[in-house]
Amino acid sequence: MLVTVMIRFLLVAVSFAGSLFCAERSDAAEGKHPNLLFVLVDDLGYMDIGANNPATFYETPNIDALANSGMRFTNGYAANPVCSPTRYSILTGKYPSRVDATNFFAGNRGGRFLPAVLNDRMPLDEWTLAEAVKASGYSTFFAGKWHLGPTEEFWPVHQGFDVNAGGHRAGGPFKAGKYFSPYANPRLQDGPKGEHLTARLADETVTFIREHKEQPFLAYLSFYSVHTPLMAPRDLVAKYQNKAKRLGLSEADVFSDEEQVWPNAQKRKVRSLQTHATYAAMVESMDKAVGKVLTTLDELGLAENTIVCLTSDNGGLSTSEGSPTSNLPLRGGKGWLYEGGIREAFMIRAPGVTKPGTTCDVPVMSIDFYPTLIELCGIPAVNQTQLDGESLVSLLSGGNETKRTSLFWHYPHYSNQGGFPGGAVRSGNWKLVERYEDGRKHLYHLGDDIGERNDVADKHPELVQRMISDLHSWYQEVDAKFLRSKPNGPQAWVPGH
Repeated sequence: MLVTVMIRFLLVAVSFAGSLFCAERSDAAEGKHPNLLFVLVDDLGYMDIGANNPATFYETPNIDALANSGMRFTNGYAANPVCSPTRYSILTGKYPSRVDATNFFAGNRGGRFLPAVLNDRMPLDEWTLAEAVKASGYSTFFAGKWHLGPTEEFWPVHQGFDVNAGGHRAGGPFKAGKYFSPYANPRLQDGPKGEHLTARLADETVTFIREHKEQPFLAYLSFYSVHTPLMAPRDLVAKYQNKAKRLGLSEADVFSDEEQVWPNAQKRKVRSLQTHATYAAMVESMDKAVGKVLTTLDELGLAENTIVCLTSDNGGLSTSEGSPTSNLPLRGGKGWLYEGGIREAFMIRAPGVTKPGTTCDVPVMSIDFYPTLIELCGIPAVNQTQLDGESLVSLLSGGNETKRTSLFWHYPHYSNQGGFPGGAVRSGNWKLVERYEDGRKHLYHLGDDIGERNDVADKHPELVQRMISDLHSWYQEVDAKFLRSKPNGPQAWVPGH
């Protein structure tokens, strides 16, 4: 009798499991895909959100709640310390050095040497994330900063997006009312005078989601915030001015010496304390805009079928242009190959895959979003000829390692923020930085020295040689370009020579 009951139980269980499997197969066959919301915040520092830095001066309750509802990556990186290359990497899954998109478009200032040749547009033959999902029936929408091509033929609607609200050649809102209407933006109609750009981009995204709630969609919300110019709603600025006073914080004496680009050169000043009221107001207004979009997903019953990603394109601005934020204990900031310039807020919420409130310490990079989202959506990357990124689905599902052993960076330029031309490789907890001006190498153990203050290259010559060999092999793989000599100037250093 007992055996009979057990057999019947097993048959029922198998039948139930089979029905679930068939249901999943049926959904896939019917072309049902999860929605995608990708949020890209310009210049947001790793230490600017409460989820990464509970002591932050800024208030980011909506982003913190998003992090707590999915997986937060504590070692998430941008592919480059400035914007355009990282934006390219997200949409293509490739290292930007493959197409010489190694600086912001089209910045190419010189220093002791001429910078590497720069390609200032994302090639039209790239099979972007937007094109990949659009081919599988998605409606696609872009709002905000594009900065991936100089003329209209390279803007979002020619790279897979059905709708473009505000994306064009510029890297920031530098004309007219800047962050307030009128915008002087060729792809965004002016709103009422004084309308806030950050809120407007969220409203455009909400409208798109409401209009496409019955079909799979990709909503790519790419804020111009928190990029300069430093402007924010007056009431929020006043709030943080009062907060700073209440906490006894002052703008005086918040800078310290940081880095010499070249021996005997003047040191660059870096912000060491978060106190900037206008920047704090920019962060909060951006966070409120994120909250508005996330609330819309909840109200429409879409949250459980929408994958949400949030990251930045480079580190916080701490060494120039007003130096509005501090990345400490991370060293440097935007434009630097140190952790402050490349380590990012990086989170993914994939309902049914990620366990809410989890963190992952495995190093990951912006090149990984493309293969991750393609896999989560069940879309083949058939037209993508090269993917440098690795799908993070195994990590989102609770795994603790990736197939690759190293991440690489290549920045053959002098940054507007004082950063030096160089490359870097991270392998495990070890990070090696190579300067292109003279070939100097620096080695740091991030597990013991997250601030990259203790250069131990002299103590580990064999490790340095092994990591340099890996880095130089990668240079060859991506056909990396380097500094050039000026006429009648010193000979530019070349890796391996």
